[in-house]
Amino acid sequence: MSQEVYHVMSDKATVGEVVIAFLEKCGVEAAFGVISIHNMPFLDAIGERGKIRYVCAKGEAGAVNMADAYARVSQGLGVAVTSTGTAAGNAAGALVEAQTAGTPVLHITGQIDTPHLDKNHGFIHEAKDQLTMLKAVSKAAFRVRMPEEALRVFKDAVREALTAPMGPVSVEVPIDIQQAEVIWPDDFSPLAVELVEPNITELDALAETLAECHRPLLWLGGGARSAAKAVGRLAEMGFGVVTSVQGRGVLAENHPATLGAYNLYKPVEEFYGTCDAVVVAGSRLRSNESLKYKLELPTPHFQIDVDPDVANRPYVPDRLLIGDCSLALNGLADRLDGRLSPDPEFIKDLKSAKAAAIRDLREGIAPYEPLLDAVSEQGGSELIWVRDVTISNSTWGNRAVALSGPMDGVHALGGGIGQGMQMAIGAAIAAPDRRVICLVGDGGLQVNIGELTTAVQENVNLVVILMNSRDYEVIKNIQDATYGGRRHYSDIYAPDFEAIASGAGWSYQKLSDLGRASTVLGSAVQTQGPTMIEVDMAAIGSYARAFGGPPVRTAEMARGR
Repeated sequence: MSQEVYHVMSDKATVGEVVIAFLEKCGVEAAFGVISIHNMPFLDAIGERGKIRYVCAKGEAGAVNMADAYARVSQGLGVAVTSTGTAAGNAAGALVEAQTAGTPVLHITGQIDTPHLDKNHGFIHEAKDQLTMLKAVSKAAFRVRMPEEALRVFKDAVREALTAPMGPVSVEVPIDIQQAEVIWPDDFSPLAVELVEPNITELDALAETLAECHRPLLWLGGGARSAAKAVGRLAEMGFGVVTSVQGRGVLAENHPATLGAYNLYKPVEEFYGTCDAVVVAGSRLRSNESLKYKLELPTPHFQIDVDPDVANRPYVPDRLLIGDCSLALNGLADRLDGRLSPDPEFIKDLKSAKAAAIRDLREGIAPYEPLLDAVSEQGGSELIWVRDVTISNSTWGNRAVALSGPMDGVHALGGGIGQGMQMAIGAAIAAPDRRVICLVGDGGLQVNIGELTTAVQENVNLVVILMNSRDYEVIKNIQDATYGGRRHYSDIYAPDFEAIASGAGWSYQKLSDLGRASTVLGSAVQTQGPTMIEVDMAAIGSYARAFGGPPVRTAEMARGR
């Protein structure tokens, strides 16, 4: 007998079970978290109903990172369940990452018993003003105050998480409310998520302006990931495309009309000067992708976004169109069909600029080009490319491995170290038939090293490429350039990663010669379960060009342009 039929007969259920039944109606197939006395009613319902896969993470930060990546890859709602107090605090950094990336994550956290709430009684797992903390690190945060309002609050929370600009939403539920019985609801339907319709008059006006352009460029951010079909149409009409790192793959990166994420290289900036308009769609033009807001973009600059705050950012558009990127770009494609007369040299010039940027990148990453080539070769079109914050990602991981689709790349957008490996677990659970390869550094891996056992516990197929330099190399480069070579606190104790991998149940291989990179990686992607490939950077050597953090434009650089 189904749980639904049972409760129609019994007429009552706990709030915990009602919430989980609602999440099932939302299409949730996996949730991530750490069990506690203050979230057991939710997890008991998940276990008893048996419809949602529950992944037992080793820490709350890892659980939220897994839910984040799961949502990015599955294009659905990520769900993380934590306890209250310290546990909710542990989740805060990962919630900041989800907020930065615009990922729809529902963070369900417990709370202490209602009679003691906010009274500083010293109750176990109590936290002062937890709701305010959650509001600071989430798009929104709610508290369920009565059993009868729980379903309504969760419906509002899910809609908020999925409404653009998307982001994590936290809901705290006191344990006595989770356990309380309520009448089994009649309606579990999720609330409709409404798209922001662009103003027709403004859309017409923008199309009229663009119809006169011969070298128009689209700059795509994460907010345009749902607009792949529209972008493809515009590219076929003659638009060039460039993306932020978060917008990668909206147009497949092997398409002849895209620069990919080679967005701030000098040859590309020079190419921008030949464009006669740029339409920025769903991008914040972040500082680390714009030479700290001094990258010279094409003019005029038009922007499409759901957030009116775009007009208050460093790049002020000449015209701002408020609306959903997919609706707006499809609207432009409809209006421009058959009307554009692109310069026949435009895409040739774009290809030339991209080729020059690629040459520049490759010159800087020697002797690690064979590793880049191995990932590109062995990953193929089925690759999901997950990256932590490490110098290898900043120099080549963020742009040089071509992505086929907008959900094929997952990275720590907010710049937090130590989130990549658990993101890879979430990605692998979302797409078990894809090849998940994750690039991490030795410092980052050690931040949440306990989640190695979660990958084994869940039997996920993923390959972690561990770039072991035994230091924070980027920090040393900054210290050399800015602090007179005074290298304080930038060395890392390197454990025996082979022993750690073996002890956690991972397969393990080591690369001290990148001539074997393709063979070793090819073997790893065919191995069942998780595999770690340690790259011995001390044996291979430093990068040809030192990377000292996100590039900026100095006065000297500006004069040399």
